[in-house]
Order: sequence, then C-alpha cells, then structure tokens
Amino acid sequence: MVSSMLLAAAMKRCITLRTECLALEENSLQSCIIMAAGMRVPTAGGWGAGDTRGPSGAVQAGVSRAGDLGEEPGLMSCTDTIIQGKEMSKPSFLLLLEVCALAEVLGLTGEGSGPPEQSGYNDVVPDESEAPPQLDFKTPRWCHTLTISNGEATCFSPRGGNYQSTLGTRCELSCDQGYRLLGRRSVQCLPNRRWSGTAYCRQIRCHVLPLIYYGTYTCTRSVAMGSRCDYTCSPGYQLEGERFRTCLESGRWSGTEPTCVDRDPPKIKCPYSRVKVAEPDKLTAKVTWDPPAVKDTTNPSVTDVTLIGPEPGSDFTEGIHVIRYRAYDQARNKAACKFIVRVEVRRCPALKPPIHGYLTCSSDGNNYGATCEYSCEGGYERRGPPTRVCQFNHGWAGTAPVCVPMDFNTEVTTAAALLDQFYEKRRLLIVSTPDNSDENYKLQNIMLQSASCGLDLRQVTVIELLGLPPREVGRIKDRRLTSQAIEELRQVLRITRAYFSMLLLDKQGIDRERFIAPTTSDEVYTFIDTYMLSEEERDRLEKYKDYCD
Repeated sequence: MVSSMLLAAAMKRCITLRTECLALEENSLQSCIIMAAGMRVPTAGGWGAGDTRGPSGAVQAGVSRAGDLGEEPGLMSCTDTIIQGKEMSKPSFLLLLEVCALAEVLGLTGEGSGPPEQSGYNDVVPDESEAPPQLDFKTPRWCHTLTISNGEATCFSPRGGNYQSTLGTRCELSCDQGYRLLGRRSVQCLPNRRWSGTAYCRQIRCHVLPLIYYGTYTCTRSVAMGSRCDYTCSPGYQLEGERFRTCLESGRWSGTEPTCVDRDPPKIKCPYSRVKVAEPDKLTAKVTWDPPAVKDTTNPSVTDVTLIGPEPGSDFTEGIHVIRYRAYDQARNKAACKFIVRVEVRRCPALKPPIHGYLTCSSDGNNYGATCEYSCEGGYERRGPPTRVCQFNHGWAGTAPVCVPMDFNTEVTTAAALLDQFYEKRRLLIVSTPDNSDENYKLQNIMLQSASCGLDLRQVTVIELLGLPPREVGRIKDRRLTSQAIEELRQVLRITRAYFSMLLLDKQGIDRERFIAPTTSDEVYTFIDTYMLSEEERDRLEKYKDYCD
C-alpha cells in the first residue's frame, strides 16, 4: 500500500516537472535545473557521477566509471547530475528530470525530507562482480603504456596515432639490431585492461669460439651479434682459412674455424768451406767439421738433420767435394745448406827414369811424401842414392842416380866370392856342357842368344861352363873365370860334366830349377815369371813387355 502511494506521488511530481519544463525554451533550461536542485541519484548500481544515458541507454561520450576516477561508489547530487547534463538535447534532459523526481519521492536521495542515510552492516552494497564491464573506446589509457626493452612497440589505435593504449589498440613488437624477439609479435589491448600477450627482446649471442692450436683470437664485442673475432697465429705459424669470423643474426659464427699451420722452414747454417792439403805420401786428407747450427721458430730442437756426403773425419780424395745438409721440422718443412771441401795434393815435377833403368814410386809418383826408387836394367848397376822423396816445397830430395854397366870381378878364386857379387841383384842361369860340339848345347845356345833381351829384363845373368879339364873354360859373356872358381861352382852346386845341363838360381843363390835338355826361351820365361818374380817385377815387366820386340 505504501509502495503504491509512493509511486503515485513520484509520478505526479515528474508530470509536474515535465509540464513546467516543456513550456521553457531551449535556452531557458537553466530555470528548470534550479527547480530540480537538491535531488541525488544512486551510482552503485552502475551509474556514477557524470554518467548520462540517452533514451536508447547507450553510453555517451565522456562517460567513465567511478572506479576509474578513483572515487568510492555512492550517491551523487541530482542537481550535479542535471548540471553536468545541461548540454544534452531537450528530450533527454526531460527524461533525466523525471528520473530525478522519482528518486526523490521514493526516498533514494540523500537530501530533502527523506530518511537520513544509514551506515553499518545492515546497508545493502551492490555486488560489483556481477556487473558487466563497462567498455570505453575513448579512454586514452585503457591498458598500461606498452614498452619493450631493447626494442620498439609500434601501435595502431582506433582513435588515431596519438593514442597508444586505448581499448582495441594493436601493437607490433620488434627488437633492436642484435636482439631476438621472444613471445608474441603482435598484441592487442583487451577489455580486461590487459594486453593479449607478452614478449621480450633477448640479446643474440653466439657460442664461445674454441681456441685453435698454435693461435688465438680477439673479439670486438665478445659473443654478441655483430662481434668480429680476428685470428692470429703463434710465431712461425701461418693462418689457413678464415682470418676472422662474425657473429650473425642467426646466432652462428660466419665461415669455418681456421687452423694455424707451420709453413716456416727451419734455419740451418753450415760450416765454412775449407781447403785441406793431402797428408804425406797420400792422395787423401782427413777433414773434420762441426755439425751445422739448426733453429726452428716452432720447435727449438730439430733432430731430423740429414747429411748428404761423407761423414766428418773421413778421408777425402784430391779435388772438390760438396757437402750438403738437410733439416726437417715437425711439419716436414725442409731447409738445406752446403759447403765445399777441397783437397789439394802438393806435387813435385815428374821424375824421368835413368838411362838403362826405371823408377818405382809409391803413392801417385810425384805427390808430397812419395818415394821413388831407382833401378837399373839387367847388366847395369845404380850409382847414386837409391831413392828420392817429394818435399812439401814441391822439390825432390837428393840427386838423381845413374845406371852404368855392371862391373863384376871374374878374377876371384872362390865360388863364394863370385856369387856374392850377384846376391840380391841378379839371377843366374848356369849352362854346363862336356863339349862345345854337343848338339844339345848348340841348340840351347841359339835359343839363349835370341832370349838375351828377355833375360836382361828378368835380371838373369848367364854363366857358361864349357869342356873338360884341363881345357875347361868358364865365362860370363866374354869374361873368363878362374879354374878354382869353376871347380868350386861345380862342387857347391853339384853340376856334372858328364852331360848337358842347365841350373837356374834366384837372387839369393838358391837352386830353383834344373834342365837336362834344351829348353825354349818361352819355357824359361814362364818359369821365371811364375815362380821367381815379385809383384812389382811382374808389373814392371808388363810395362816393358814390348821392349824386346
């Protein structure tokens, strides 16, 4: 019943205000505002100070919630509400006026004759959580201003470029150079006053480059994007590959890892070249030297050193010898050096053999220290020094001997005195026959006459014992022997008078061979050459083998 009465009174009050205000002109609405002074409207249910709704109930421009302004929900003077809405159209204003009057009659205002405001736990507080959100696309800062470290947010608002965080604003996120965006690239300001996603810019970094063998690197910006790392090698090594690497936007280093390789060969220094004089009576010289000095920039000790040529302390022959060394380091880089060893043989002028004689020289015949021995042909003997030596001053010691016809004494009366004259000088071929008319002797004599030159080359002297006593004759060529010497020769050497025979003695007087029949010269030569000549005599005989021809 009370509610019906209050509603009727409210309606009556509204009709009165409406009738009075309709009679006013647009520019006289201020009077109507004065009449409505003192009325207040509730704001907790969704209306607040400054909220104004038109006939359609749409939110007009400039609308904001009390919570946005930082005020607590409560009642606001209806007069203030009407004054704020004075710019509205007349129908809208009249509707507002009716509402204010109805609220005053129902006791919903805080002024006039209505009951006083109550406070306490019995007050009814509207539940804001059940109220739908009030969207306002015109509020400049609906969401918080969007910023991104080390990046940029490019926003597009429905209200234009000057608005960066209004409801519905869409922002494109990007990062500065050297940073990578993690999260959403595009976000939008939502009705819950939050952005639709998050993102941040993380610095682009490459992995730490590993160290390289025998080298290092230096970087401009550590491992950040755009950092350049330049490689260098230790002394003695050369860089092969990329000289620098750059941290790319992909988080990887450009190029490939270089390497430091040993391309520098070792340093080797050979000894100085040298000249050496051959030792006395030799054609060689012993030459020594210190090993070469070898250094390497990467390895202080280089052990792989190869000698090409004779070892130090070897005997070098006359002439020029090139000694080479090669050295290799651990990378098999090669270095080489060489020096010369020259061996000189000091020589004397070549000696000439004496007339009717020959020379037997040691070593090379005329080199420093060589000794030459003079010898004479058969039937000749040497007068003078037997040897001469080549001196360091290129001259021969002593004077040259000569070969003169051999002078032997046939007047001796004993065989020993006769044989001593030939000891170690001549060989003896003793021919014995009982008669000069013996056929064997005649034949042998013819062969001996033709072999005289060959026998002289072999230093053989022929002694003939011819006939029987008292007419027995002994001779050497045309010189006769005494009968006493003949008799002793037969007795000592056991030479018979009964038949033809030949006896061959060496230089020591030893009986070497006997012949009882004529023997050709070649057979005699063969026996002497094979059993009675020394090596030197054979060599000399070989040189003069055509002399008798």
